Amino acid sequence: MVDSQRQSISTIIKPDESNKEADSPGTQSTSDSYLVHFNVDDPANPKNWSSAKKWYFTIAAGLLVLNATFSSSAPSPMIPTLMRDFGISEEVGILTVSLFVCGYCVGPLVWGPLSEQYGRRPVFIVSFFIYTCFQVGCALSQNTASILTFRFLGGAFAAAPLANSGALISDIWDAKGRGTALAIFTVAPFAGPAMGPLVAGYLVLGNVSWRWLFWILTAFSGFCWLLIVFTIPETYAPVLLVKKAKEIRKRTGDGRYHAAMELQDLSLAQRMERILARPFKILFTEPMLIAITLYMSFVYGCIYLLFEAYPVVFTVGHNLNAGVSGLMYLPLPLGGAIAVTTYIIFLNPSYERKAKECAPDPVPPEFRLRVAMIAAPPFAISFFWFAWTSYPSISIWAPMMSGVLLGFSICLIFLSLFNYMIDAYLFVAASALAANTVIRSLFGASFPLFATQMYARLGPQWASTLVGFIALILMPIPFVLTKYGPILRLKSKYAPSKPPPSSSPA
Repeated sequence: MVDSQRQSISTIIKPDESNKEADSPGTQSTSDSYLVHFNVDDPANPKNWSSAKKWYFTIAAGLLVLNATFSSSAPSPMIPTLMRDFGISEEVGILTVSLFVCGYCVGPLVWGPLSEQYGRRPVFIVSFFIYTCFQVGCALSQNTASILTFRFLGGAFAAAPLANSGALISDIWDAKGRGTALAIFTVAPFAGPAMGPLVAGYLVLGNVSWRWLFWILTAFSGFCWLLIVFTIPETYAPVLLVKKAKEIRKRTGDGRYHAAMELQDLSLAQRMERILARPFKILFTEPMLIAITLYMSFVYGCIYLLFEAYPVVFTVGHNLNAGVSGLMYLPLPLGGAIAVTTYIIFLNPSYERKAKECAPDPVPPEFRLRVAMIAAPPFAISFFWFAWTSYPSISIWAPMMSGVLLGFSICLIFLSLFNYMIDAYLFVAASALAANTVIRSLFGASFPLFATQMYARLGPQWASTLVGFIALILMPIPFVLTKYGPILRLKSKYAPSKPPPSSSPA
């Protein structure tokens, strides 16, 4: 099922079978005999890099996401301190978290499409440098307006890895290896939010200034920027082929050699349309992407809802201090680690077997949804578990350990749906992920704003039960897409596929 889009320069690169002249390396005999492609085993092709190199970049991409998500939640235990120092209300204090996540709604609109125009590396370098500068601005803020402004702008620039790290992984791994790579990577988007309150909680316990938190965040983001500058190269194939075409023109003196990307002749308006409008154009014309985005956004919002729910249950209900309350988030990444182990040992081998069955065609993207079908019921169950064990008279271990099941299910849901989006929208993956990230971030930013009032009015038991019922309502989405996804892809402009064999002419 290798369609014409997957034969494009940005996905599968075919070897040159007919044009073997010594003076035209890296070209392919097509209707355009001077169009530059990667040769077989070309070391410039990221998919031909060594496994060790690929794993380093996978872990580095995960670290960038961990940094961004860690920064998003870290100020939550510092809200009472900020309220005292700046004389603000609790709702305004919560904005230090929500506005940072709101920045995620703006950043991916630019960073995803920009990376498809100019490459991953320059986007990472510029965005992380400015993001680090805004962390310094937060640490030096003298009033409420400045810290809220810097938090929002910092989130906008920190959003670059949320949109592009997954695309970087798709640049370097083929479909077979990408599952395991994304399994490791998927822990980062919610391990970061879980670790932020833990670190900040002990800073509160140590009675240090809230400014120290932002200096720590500055050091962390600065380290990640240096990591990008000195160790992460360009991975986007079309940009690398432009570089290769220039080298061939210089070596041969023949100006006719060119890369596919160099054939683009877009006006400024067209470039702006592609950068700003393309993600939403894809989103609102793709029922599959709408359904996935809705489900992932709710799941993501629930992570940030816990930053208000956990203090109600553990700090108020069980009278725990800020440091120990931060420890209550640790089961979330623990559950994620268990999910990754489960995926690598038990779930990914079934995909590898399916890949052999389907070869040389790719595995249908719907096969990725089986993991979400396994994880969706435990996600709903975990909220009912948390709800009815959150009484102060019940041991803290009961609601705390519900986080293991929650982290386990969230990781598998994200892993499954990330893989599905990349497989289905491979040649516009960055834009699809950008649109998904924007809507997902809107949920993440808004959930903390009403969570405190919801848990105060309904009580921890019924508030969490309400979330569990919504999770039950959304649970059928991966099941429905498994059945109807192939039909929707047949009608899709961005995720085309050929008809199944049964409908093909004999």
